Amino acid sequence: MINVALPSIMRSFGTDLPQTEWVVQMYLLTITASLLFWGRVADRIGLGLVYLLGMLIFSIGSVACYFSATLMHLIFFRFTQAIGASMMMATGPAIIKMVFPVDQLGKALGLIGIATSIGLMSGPVISGILIHHYSWREIFLVTVPVSLAGTLVCGLFLKPLRVKRVLRNSVPFDWKGLLCWTGFITMVVLLSTNHKLQMDIVVFMELLALILFLGLLVKVELNQDYPLFPLALFRNKSYSIAMFCAALSFSVLFVVLILMPFYLDYVVGLSTENIGFVMMAVPISVFIVSPLSGHLYDRIGARFLTTAGLGISALSLILLCFLSSESGAMDVAWRLTLLGFGQALFLSPNSATVLKNVSREHTGVSSGMLATSRNLGMLLGVSLAGLLFAAIFSQVSGGVDLKEYSTYQVENFMFALQVTFIITSVLSGFGALLSAMRVESSPT
Repeated sequence: MINVALPSIMRSFGTDLPQTEWVVQMYLLTITASLLFWGRVADRIGLGLVYLLGMLIFSIGSVACYFSATLMHLIFFRFTQAIGASMMMATGPAIIKMVFPVDQLGKALGLIGIATSIGLMSGPVISGILIHHYSWREIFLVTVPVSLAGTLVCGLFLKPLRVKRVLRNSVPFDWKGLLCWTGFITMVVLLSTNHKLQMDIVVFMELLALILFLGLLVKVELNQDYPLFPLALFRNKSYSIAMFCAALSFSVLFVVLILMPFYLDYVVGLSTENIGFVMMAVPISVFIVSPLSGHLYDRIGARFLTTAGLGISALSLILLCFLSSESGAMDVAWRLTLLGFGQALFLSPNSATVLKNVSREHTGVSSGMLATSRNLGMLLGVSLAGLLFAAIFSQVSGGVDLKEYSTYQVENFMFALQVTFIITSVLSGFGALLSAMRVESSPT
């Protein structure tokens, strides 16, 4: 919903793309930094309780976003929303693993893919309709009744999981690891959102801080008995590849999801309502393919499916490069459908690979790490989209910012879009090659 609304939010506050991006980036940064924390907390106080509280906090944040008076207010309240979302994301896959038997894990994650895709399908359409007839503010308010209803349902059905603990409360919490991880992720975002083409002292200091936080993170976590970031799990080759490819796949996806609404708005000239309908192509494809992908994983394993999924995603990005100012909605929609097909083919088997190969005591933290990888990918995708596109567009247009876009800049816009998609397709292709290297274990 937010991706479709970004052009409208940018116009409403009179801000540029790098500033407006923070509406998405603050949300993803907060989730990425706190997922491991909530995964560990859930292991202590119960998965159901953390999930329930998360949905309630998300509802409060949504109301606050509606009343935002400035862009800074909106960014701050997106932080509140993200805390609730992080609590749900960290515990959701772990709850699924506890409910379903191992031999049906792929099927279960495929069913979750259906639920996710229904949300993704409805989001762009509802967002487009509300912005077209009202304003971008209503996209926050409309989620509140759904969130509150979900809170009541969770209160009933997750009651047995509220008190199930994996770790004893006496186990010390890894606050040093949390601080180092948060610092590292924050530096990654600050570096990736620096839209200056030249190197300056600020960039140098950010790079130095990033290296420092990374070194401290590794040192601290290797010396912890109960680390927040269990590096020992990454000794498993399949686990490491699955985590890295999860981040890579969502980076690829979010580059497209961030830039396509601007292309459809500025170049094609679609209304916000119709932009929502076109952007539905990705989740519709996920809705159809995700259950099939999960079912196939239970039969043939993950390596072929994940490799093919990222390969198809790379192909779709190459095809998106052939769009022009004369392309229509259907030209965009079928390419986005192919992207959704590749992402859905990849996602369920890759997630199942992670959850299947960890012990019960690492279920909560692995669920949090899996969600962290996905959200880190989203975060990097948003940053990469803004960094590459804004830099290339500014370079070829003689320093023009996207908020000053006019029809005279169509060729420059398309050039920047095509180069960004080419680079992103290379990343997806690399992910496919890496995924083909994973060590396959037969589903049990």
